[in-house]
Amino acid sequence: MTITITAFERSPDRGKGLARDMRVRWALEEAGQPYGVRLLSFKALKEPAHLALQPFGQIPTYEEGDLALFGSGAIVLHIAERHGGLLPEDANARARAIAWMFAALNTVEPPIFDRALARILERDEPWYEQRLRVLEDSIRKRLGALSSRLGDADWLDGAFSAGDLLMVTVLLRLKGSALLDEFPTLSAYVARGEARPAYKRAFDAQLAVFTAASPG
Repeated sequence: MTITITAFERSPDRGKGLARDMRVRWALEEAGQPYGVRLLSFKALKEPAHLALQPFGQIPTYEEGDLALFGSGAIVLHIAERHGGLLPEDANARARAIAWMFAALNTVEPPIFDRALARILERDEPWYEQRLRVLEDSIRKRLGALSSRLGDADWLDGAFSAGDLLMVTVLLRLKGSALLDEFPTLSAYVARGEARPAYKRAFDAQLAVFTAASPG
């Protein structure tokens, strides 16, 4: 059965690998699974056909036979459980890898994503500077704890796993920022993720969509 995912027709990240279909593309590349992509306009996201798959009108979605999933974390977990290469065989190590998946999306990502939104939507508001300080203090606490836990290891818990995949995609939103640069261990961790051949294939595939959609 052919796997089909959805992605932005014109991604707001301008091909930087930040849109959440990148997570799914990367997981499929790590698992060695071919897939097709259905590109959607922002208008199509709110139409009944897509809302039947994703009730919140977002991307990505995942379709395989009679299975339809939404939510990048849920999709990556499904891929990791169905195919090899993203979760350890040992039951305890597998459980820890899944815990890191949840930590990436529930603990580390929220203040990072809120900061990105605030920098776009709230710059002209009187509370902007205070809001940014609060968010960045929260991010530093998360990054400090994560850096301490990672230490001098290559990955979070032994071999590369779906936990690392999601954590790297979360941290990529800080790439090139002073915040991430404060934690060289994490900068190097992100670079290791980006160096993986599966990541490069996924990134190139997502970038090709933006390039094709760009005028000229």
